[in-house]
Amino acid sequence: MAPAASPEPASATDTGRRTRLAIAAVLTAVALVAASLLIGRLSAPGDTEPTSASVEAGFARDMQVHHQQAVEMALIVRDATDDPDVRLLAYDIATSQSQQAGQMFGWLATWGLSQAAAEPTMTWMTRPTLSGEAHEHGGDSAHTPGDPMPGLATDEQMTALRAATGVEAERMFLELMIAHHQGGVEMAEAVVDRSRTKVVLDLANSIIAAQSAEIQLMEDMLAARA
Repeated sequence: MAPAASPEPASATDTGRRTRLAIAAVLTAVALVAASLLIGRLSAPGDTEPTSASVEAGFARDMQVHHQQAVEMALIVRDATDDPDVRLLAYDIATSQSQQAGQMFGWLATWGLSQAAAEPTMTWMTRPTLSGEAHEHGGDSAHTPGDPMPGLATDEQMTALRAATGVEAERMFLELMIAHHQGGVEMAEAVVDRSRTKVVLDLANSIIAAQSAEIQLMEDMLAARA
């Protein structure tokens, strides 16, 4: 009897198809979450409207800034590469995070609060959780008011990304965006530990789910470019 043939290695086309299917799954999940948020209300019955110094207002202000940098990085890499998978991921990040930043801008306007904070960035993340703990999710303890937001790229890293092209730009973008998403997840988990406001919890939980899925996807894409 002839020995069984060894399975052929996956082709680049198969790998690209799997990557595009994974990105499409993330896009679908994000779209469903966005639709559910758009039909939701800004507060549940009995919710207390957040104040300017509240955790909710601090999260809305800081996460807008965090999202805006992600959008900028995504637009930079879309112009620096012809890879369809990277361009599709960048488009998803740019559109979804622009929409979410718009939601948070709208919260502050609806609550009658200034878009500008009267206290240093990340102050809200150092406040006690609802359980009374000073810190949860380990990373919180590393932050002090005014420190850089978790995962935010430095000016030098942004300059290097703008100068890169091709596969170099793809790798740099993926490395920076993985760290950026990890910081975004940390911020979202921190507000979940500190808020009872339904609209904030809905968006924060959607950020945790979508960005965690994208982190895994980007780690796979980065490994393929090693």
